[in-house]
Amino acid sequence: MKNAAIVTYGCQMNVNESAKIKKILQNMGYNITEDVSEADAVFLNTCTVREGAATQIYGKLGELKVVREKRGTIIGVTGCFAQEQGEELAKKFPIIDIVMGNQNIGKIPVALEKIESGDFKHVIYTGEEDELPPRLDTEFDSKKTASIPITYGCNNFCTYCIVPYVRGRERSVPMDQILDEVKEFVQKGYKEIVLLGQNVNSYGNDLETGENFATLLEEICKIEGEYLVRFVSPHPKDFGDDVIDVIAKNEKIARSLHLPLQSGSSKVLKLMNRKYTKEQYIELAEKIKSRIPGVALTADIIVGFPHETEEDFQDTLDVVSKVKFDTAFMFMYSPRKGTAAATMDGQIDQEIKKERLKRLIDLQNENAKETSSAYKDKVERVLVDGLSKKNKEVLSGRTSTNKVVIFKGDKELEGTFVNVKINECKTWSLYGEIVE
Repeated sequence: MKNAAIVTYGCQMNVNESAKIKKILQNMGYNITEDVSEADAVFLNTCTVREGAATQIYGKLGELKVVREKRGTIIGVTGCFAQEQGEELAKKFPIIDIVMGNQNIGKIPVALEKIESGDFKHVIYTGEEDELPPRLDTEFDSKKTASIPITYGCNNFCTYCIVPYVRGRERSVPMDQILDEVKEFVQKGYKEIVLLGQNVNSYGNDLETGENFATLLEEICKIEGEYLVRFVSPHPKDFGDDVIDVIAKNEKIARSLHLPLQSGSSKVLKLMNRKYTKEQYIELAEKIKSRIPGVALTADIIVGFPHETEEDFQDTLDVVSKVKFDTAFMFMYSPRKGTAAATMDGQIDQEIKKERLKRLIDLQNENAKETSSAYKDKVERVLVDGLSKKNKEVLSGRTSTNKVVIFKGDKELEGTFVNVKINECKTWSLYGEIVE
């Protein structure tokens, strides 16, 4: 039996696509290994959202060159970086046999067959980025979490983002196909269903049948079973009252909502082409919190975007102070070649960006500590992830609001829901005991 390895970079969409690549390779008779030195075929599933992604990929290709020389390993590169670079990637790194864009992973068997025949030096599949990819079976590493892409691509063209250029225009998966997948995963025993898309809440905008994100969520919640629905990532401009209402009345939908902010300055938001203002964002966050009690909001925030002044940055701190995110993913802006922002004037000095990021992190850490303290003495329904990675004598799980909870219990509880009384609250973790 031949061995194959898959190395994944980037977002949850890439993780989902790697799960599909895994199933394809298993169906071809490959044994999946995590050790690339023992692999007869290696696929790098790549990201290109951040400029530094290329450095990681090039480093891995250098490592794989040694493996290839020892055992003739076939090397494939898939994902956004492959889509962006295309044939140039194979020219730059002749050790690469297969270059394959996001839409084309279903062609892996054909590509491998061509390379193994010896008639092809390279196989390049990077077209069809505006087509809806075929449905592929999935083999998840997790026993409890399954993910389903509901949209592909993006129409927003935020000025810092490369995604529309490498994943194409936005396309919605037909609702009946999504519902069939949810039913299938629930029947297989998955307890957490994650809906994926670059902009999930614009789902249905390209369909002629009238479905939208609210109706999709409503229909999913009608499926029998004990499970939790999560989704990433929504766009604030598309977060309508109908979506808020569906979440509020359905306990199956997680009380953790990711609401990317990016900047608190209306001026910077306009430069980013985000299509909302500081005031509109705060109003939306307050509406969500008032209509969905106990909800936890998380966000992405970029520091040091071109033309960001100290006053603009203070606007960001102001939003963070008022909304009080449970968690925020905070980054310094880094120019991405091919995007509008990369050629803007007014680029911010790196040291200024570092200093602002530190202040933002300090403020968010205070907020996280405050939001965690609210769980003291409460009983929370927790999905058990399994043994804690840091302490194998206790279990780790997550609440509907996605807070990590540590507690004692049998490892056989993995993948089930239990009630846990919270006895101690730390910034990033809660500690408690199982109760009836």
